[in-house]
Amino acid sequence: MGLRLNTSAVVMAHNHPSGMLVASEADKNLTAHLKKSLALIDIRVLDHIIVIGKGTLSMASIGLV
Repeated sequence: MGLRLNTSAVVMAHNHPSGMLVASEADKNLTAHLKKSLALIDIRVLDHIIVIGKGTLSMASIGLV
């Protein structure tokens, strides 16, 4: 989709049904992998946001993006 729309950057988000507003190791690894993969086609990852019922966590705001 990003290539078709000539995207230069993305913000990703996903929910944590557990209600834990903490970036897991899987979240960190996935973010790093996607950043590297998207960089190959000149798309930057601006943020990866974790969503729970009572709030959000911006991984960029804590230095993980």
